[in-house]
Amino acid sequence: MTRAMTPQEKGSIANSKRIVVKIGSVLLVDQKKGTVHQEWLDSLATDVAAWRERGKEIIIVSSGAIALGRRYLGLGTAGLRLQEKQAAAAAGMIRLSHAYQESLGKTGLTVAQVLLTLEDSEDRRRYLNARNTLETLLKLGAIPLINENDTVATDEIRFGDNDRLGARVAAMVSADLLILLSDIDGLYNADPTKNPTAERIERVDEITPEIEAMAGAAGSSDSSGGMVTKLAAAKQCMAAGCNMAITKGGILNPLQTLEDGAPCTWFTARGNPRTERQRWIGGSLQPVGAITVDPGALKALVSGNSLLPAGVSEVSGNFRRGDAVSVRNPEGREIGRGLIAYSADDARLIMGHKTDEIESLLGYRGRDEMIHRDDLVLS
Repeated sequence: MTRAMTPQEKGSIANSKRIVVKIGSVLLVDQKKGTVHQEWLDSLATDVAAWRERGKEIIIVSSGAIALGRRYLGLGTAGLRLQEKQAAAAAGMIRLSHAYQESLGKTGLTVAQVLLTLEDSEDRRRYLNARNTLETLLKLGAIPLINENDTVATDEIRFGDNDRLGARVAAMVSADLLILLSDIDGLYNADPTKNPTAERIERVDEITPEIEAMAGAAGSSDSSGGMVTKLAAAKQCMAAGCNMAITKGGILNPLQTLEDGAPCTWFTARGNPRTERQRWIGGSLQPVGAITVDPGALKALVSGNSLLPAGVSEVSGNFRRGDAVSVRNPEGREIGRGLIAYSADDARLIMGHKTDEIESLLGYRGRDEMIHRDDLVLS
């Protein structure tokens, strides 16, 4: 049974340009046979293609590698040791990516696999590398397929579940919406499998202690997530200005069904990805260096353009690529802060030069911008 969506909920899909879709193992993999639910995956691919036709950028965060690989290697259904999970992931990842390539390829879409660990989202340089890679893939029209790099991750660096991985990715790429396709159609005020009177919460504007108390536990040997991890994902998304939806994904064409009004729980962010990212850059990061710009560059920045090397007259401090730096006007007054695309040494080499000179000066072709406008906040 479906319901009429509120105008805000319709807007969160219709007006969302960049959407991250997280898919759980129980949806993708037959737990008895250890094979992909091909008909379901084909229907998902049809939904993704339809959204791409409407100009949406889609990123898929998928579980399933371990679930596929453990059967393939004959590891059974019992709990696995860490090294067995890593081996299963190595075997299953090939089958997982191939399945997506086959299904999405039928609709004319290109798939690109990206493996991430927790450190990739916490180390500033690796975070920037991952973000730039995903941005480039989206610009090229590809569908990034992301999974945790279980083959090399350890307990200390694992995300632990792909719900939170989905939220990290959504924040990383400034997504408008994260959709968690799950085996449950939302957050309930009690465990619906034990309490027949449990009611689904249709909308959450804030993660309160009362909301957290409603969370349960994971329900499958192939699932490391549960409502606890989904609420943790919601916290991260909402803090990044990204809306999130939890909906039952086991039906065919789950994305279209959600848009048509399928039962779900919406987590609504107060801000939007751009404003929250700007708040993070401008107020939460401590600058470790400074860039002084010339009058021409200052005028360009005020007009909303990126900072190019040609407009930089001075570089001070010792910073790495991806660090936060202060941006100063010709008189030395701070006019903003941004994330620098070059190390201090490289920035000094290319400052005052045109972008087509970068490669000859550094020996490699970096970004055209010293600081991209999306990574810059003016005060």
